[in-house]
Amino acid sequence: MVRKGTQFVEIWQDGQAFKDIDEYLNNDSREIAENNRLKDELEKIRKAINKRKPNDKNCLGIRSPTDRVRRTRGVLEESTAHNSMMPINQSCSVEDYQRYEELYKIRLNTLKKEEIELNIEREKLEKERDLHIKNMKIFANEESSRFNHNPKLNNNRYLILDMLGRGGFSEVFKAFDLNEFKFVACKIHQLNFQWTEAKKHNFVRHAVREYKIHSTLDHPNIVKFLDVFEIDNDSFGTVMEYCDGNDLDTYLKQNKIIPERDARFIIVQVAQALRYMNELRPSIIHFDLKPGNILLLSGINAWHVKIADFGLSKTLPVEGDETSIDLTTPGAGTYWYLPPECFFTGINPTKISSKVDVWSVGIIFYQCLYGRKPFGNDLSQTNILEQNTILNATSITFPMKPIVSTEAKDFIRCCLVYNKENRMDVIQMSEMPYLKYRKPERSTLPPPLTNLKISDY
Repeated sequence: MVRKGTQFVEIWQDGQAFKDIDEYLNNDSREIAENNRLKDELEKIRKAINKRKPNDKNCLGIRSPTDRVRRTRGVLEESTAHNSMMPINQSCSVEDYQRYEELYKIRLNTLKKEEIELNIEREKLEKERDLHIKNMKIFANEESSRFNHNPKLNNNRYLILDMLGRGGFSEVFKAFDLNEFKFVACKIHQLNFQWTEAKKHNFVRHAVREYKIHSTLDHPNIVKFLDVFEIDNDSFGTVMEYCDGNDLDTYLKQNKIIPERDARFIIVQVAQALRYMNELRPSIIHFDLKPGNILLLSGINAWHVKIADFGLSKTLPVEGDETSIDLTTPGAGTYWYLPPECFFTGINPTKISSKVDVWSVGIIFYQCLYGRKPFGNDLSQTNILEQNTILNATSITFPMKPIVSTEAKDFIRCCLVYNKENRMDVIQMSEMPYLKYRKPERSTLPPPLTNLKISDY
């Protein structure tokens, strides 16, 4: 815990394993630089040799090679061999030059190989650290929850087990349905006793709208809604199918990027779910699509995708030809994934449509391919709002690496058209040739980990 102003915040401090890795990486960098310097000296000597007839067998005047940092049974050690500088001798023989040239080539290759191994080791430590931090937070939240004693809710039907995640005013638990004999996810909504009656009423209204929308959905790529029940005057629960696996946000934090054909497979499933929602009457806008709300199943259903969390969803009018509605919740949502029209201000409310979800799909796909969000990646939500980051997102650039197909880039560009009038809607997106069925290829994705806790539903 570190004090910042009047608050205490949690800051992770890397342990000795990270310090050792960084020290060895720094040593490797210094040795590579030294090796390159000596190679430059050797090149000068080679040019000198070419200007004369080699007849001198004297030793080459350069620094002897340093010992390597080596890994023995997973333990990194550094030898302390002494480096001595021998006097430069420009009259060395061709045989001497060739011998030292080969020596420095071998030495440089060895250094670069170990640098790669050390970076792989560091990435492994980072994955373990991120998972540990996540589970520590969940454990702390579970300890402070009023439902941490494994109660049975709804007339003893649902046995509350481990916490899966905590949102602003709700907690999600893995539970066991004692009537149906299966695991479920139980989301417990709680009112703050300090709220005014008006705020409590507004919270209940939004929560009821969420489960009413969710309960109408029945699609293989959408988390299935199962039940709703009252707990007491200030809390109630909603029950959904339990998805054993990861959310996409956790997977990206662990693996950084996803190969294009595998990322496309995820987006295809998301697009099919959105099309289904768009074809309903009334049609539904998700409005909060982000990696944390896309679940990746594991086991026999590995890489089957399900969309979750309909807390900000909107329904379009049933009658008439209206395909858009007024944005009544400005400021809500996750700013990195919302389109520019959600940030417009003026006298009249902004009109939104399914094109909001299309923009979100483009951002998510870009993040899967490149490991970063295209707009405001390093900014907080507050900074995005203050700097008008999304309002200024009029064009998109693509990194040189990793290599991504032209078709994928074109699809992203179509999703991220700035003016909503020119952006395709969900139906048009789902019909793009890039998302049409192709002969399946062998996936390069590592399997999802079943021991990770899903952050949110």
